[in-house]
Amino acid sequence: MRHGCKVNHLSRTHAHRVAMLSNMATSLIMEKRIETTLAKAKALRVYVEPIINRSKEDSTHNRRVVFSYLHSKEAVNELFREVSQMVANRPGGYTRILKTGIRHGDNSEMAIIELVDYNENMLKAGTEKKAKTTRRSRSKKADAPAVATEEAPKAE
Repeated sequence: MRHGCKVNHLSRTHAHRVAMLSNMATSLIMEKRIETTLAKAKALRVYVEPIINRSKEDSTHNRRVVFSYLHSKEAVNELFREVSQMVANRPGGYTRILKTGIRHGDNSEMAIIELVDYNENMLKAGTEKKAKTTRRSRSKKADAPAVATEEAPKAE
């Protein structure tokens, strides 16, 4: 029975799962966006968000802890130099999962997991504000086009 077991094992052994999540986290940090299955994306979010949170404070201890998870010097440098600057003011929620449909080969749900502060399209959409409209109906007179009722002065 799996009472209270919250880890998605992804049908893999512990060593295989940890290695896979480490590789996916490294790819996510280096590429800022990866496409994977929905189950792996959800497992990766739980794995990578505490690592990104550690990068906010640049210390030797934090770098060593993050390196023990990622096993890549390039990814650790990228995380502490660039990514930590982007997420410095964000209190959490560093990743976004977007569902993309199903894979035709095995019908598994696919998703894109990305770092939130690196999607320029969504950042632009968030800054643009729509014109505020009211929900009440207008009167018919206000909608009717203005008809020229002004007559020319009569010459007498």
